[in-house]
Amino acid sequence: MFPYIRTQDIADIIIMSFLVYQLYRWFKNTKALQVVIGLGFLGIIYIVTKNLGLFMTSWIFQELGTVLFVLIIVIFQTEIRQALYRFSLLRNMFGRQANGPQLDFMELSSEIFALAAGKTGAILVFQRKEPLDEYLLHGVPIDSLVSAQLIGSVFMDGTPLHDGAVVIRDGRIIQASCHLPLSTNSDVPQHFGTRHRAGLGLSERSDAAVVIVSEERGEVSLALAGKLHKIGTPEQLSEKLHVLLAPPAQEVVKVSLRKKIFSNLWPKLITVLLVIATWLIITAKQGGIVTVTAPIKYHNLPDSVTLIRTSPEEVDVQLKIFSSLIPSPKQLDIVADVDLANIREGTNHLTIKNNDFQLPLGVVVTGINPSVIKVVAEKKVRKELQVKVKTVGSLSGKLRLKKIIIEPVSVAAEGPEHVLTQLESVETEELDLSEIRQSTVIEKRLLSPAPRVKLLRDEPVRIRLVIAGR
Repeated sequence: MFPYIRTQDIADIIIMSFLVYQLYRWFKNTKALQVVIGLGFLGIIYIVTKNLGLFMTSWIFQELGTVLFVLIIVIFQTEIRQALYRFSLLRNMFGRQANGPQLDFMELSSEIFALAAGKTGAILVFQRKEPLDEYLLHGVPIDSLVSAQLIGSVFMDGTPLHDGAVVIRDGRIIQASCHLPLSTNSDVPQHFGTRHRAGLGLSERSDAAVVIVSEERGEVSLALAGKLHKIGTPEQLSEKLHVLLAPPAQEVVKVSLRKKIFSNLWPKLITVLLVIATWLIITAKQGGIVTVTAPIKYHNLPDSVTLIRTSPEEVDVQLKIFSSLIPSPKQLDIVADVDLANIREGTNHLTIKNNDFQLPLGVVVTGINPSVIKVVAEKKVRKELQVKVKTVGSLSGKLRLKKIIIEPVSVAAEGPEHVLTQLESVETEELDLSEIRQSTVIEKRLLSPAPRVKLLRDEPVRIRLVIAGR
């Protein structure tokens, strides 16, 4: 079934394995991952029902697939935006550089535990690499240095800014009294209030570190990556904030490539196996050869020449199929679109190239017969041709045709030189004189005088008939 594996196929599997594993790391333990697993299960059911010939079930799943794709974009737009931001290779180059003043983490941690001891609720958001502006609502700008006294004053009961979160970025308080998005995780314990759900909600959507002080229990917690960690002492909080917000250069540990590859091995192995299985399903028809007949069309014909003859009118194309997801090429509208930009007057022999065919991914051209076509072109000229009225029948009774006046009397035509040199006039559509009873004005369209001759007038001509009695 698989006569050979290309280098592109190996690169395809490696790239997709890396991307899928990264998405797994970011979205594990979230509803997004659970929904993706559910959709994957539906996809397996669709493949099984399709191969078993269950037409109604497979058709319903296929139609639902289009709707689900749109729903995924709408429902998980925040997660998709977050993933694209994390994939960005330029964000570290052009992103925000943290050059603000250094925080006194121990002093700040002591003040936070003092708030907890007095059972004063508080929530502090520490922005890290990812921007938070889209998640912050109704905040009051402050732009002040961080100090323990200021934090205590902000969250003191009865002050205007105590209800909401304080946002700290680059060592400065930038906003206070901010509203944060609440967590939608149904596994959050019921006894957690709005502060905890808000801190978890922001940590689920960004890499921010959120410190939460419980008003009811006097506990301090740290929300990070959608998980809540209980903090027991100011020293423990200070150490964690120091590692998250200001890791010293000397503590950076170099991890070997071998350890990076083999750490967290089981999820990586399962990811690779899933990608390989998907690749095998997609490339189930690899190696199939189909021959189809494709008509030839042309583009970019120079204005100075006109086509006289082309031979042949169609070619036989041999196509190799690399994917079972692609319909049979016989069902596709495959056309050879040949570029005529470089042809000259006379006989031209043009080679049809593989890129003259617009093919879906997974289909390549392996042969073309014939591969060379003949195109005869001639110089295009322009000439004025006299307009003549083509009449049939005759006037009835004693009426006689006194005069015919044509407007315009001539029209311009373009075409091959050897054809136009033999033409002097162009006729109108037939005018039946037996239907004429009096002087009148009639409009008639012009007829093409010869093949490949184009009249440079689309409007009909006006024919004035002057009728007199005998």
